[in-house]
Amino acid sequence: MTDLLQGCRYLVLTGNYGSGKTELALNLALRFSQQFQTTLVDLDIVNPYFRSGEKAEEMKRAGVRMLMPTYAMTTVDIPALPAEIQSVFEVPSDRVIFDVGGDDTGAAALGRYYPSFMARREETKMILVINCMRPLTREPEEIVDLAERICNRGRLKIDMLINNTNLADMTEPGMIENGERVTLSCAEKLGVSEVITAGKEELLEKCRLQTPTLKIRRYMAPEWMEQV
Repeated sequence: MTDLLQGCRYLVLTGNYGSGKTELALNLALRFSQQFQTTLVDLDIVNPYFRSGEKAEEMKRAGVRMLMPTYAMTTVDIPALPAEIQSVFEVPSDRVIFDVGGDDTGAAALGRYYPSFMARREETKMILVINCMRPLTREPEEIVDLAERICNRGRLKIDMLINNTNLADMTEPGMIENGERVTLSCAEKLGVSEVITAGKEELLEKCRLQTPTLKIRRYMAPEWMEQV
């Protein structure tokens, strides 16, 4: 794992729908759990599908503490944020990963914890996950607009961008390389100095990249997407 992620206690992952932020949250939680006491907070109050809470049992078996909104994974429309989530700022935990809703509406959940984050700002990294193969995040202007809306609503400045450009099993190295170019352009416009690229190991090995890499595996693929 890149040193840019290794040393931070609180990691806040946000990104548009289909960016892969939940996949990254699961990968990081499982990776950290091998060395640290780790908590994964499913703070997505918007999207009922492909959320980290779906893997709660798998996380528990790996020793990851899992917290999620009340009524998440049910038919209730509006999940509530339980008081237990505040405990991640009070009870010792070596690493805490927040999987946050994918737009400015989802980022509003961060506002509730703004004082706690600010009290620990030096230990917190706010991360925008970018998939340039998805609608609304193909061009730098679209991504910058999304980033600014998330920052304004969540009240936390973005510290890192992760290029997670992919098209599931149809991903090609050129897509990842183009995603890196777009992500670096966004970083310059946003004044963000930390950029990494995430992807499957076999694809990253075929890419010519300027940024540090994070090798991940897929946990969230539904059965109909799995290759036979």
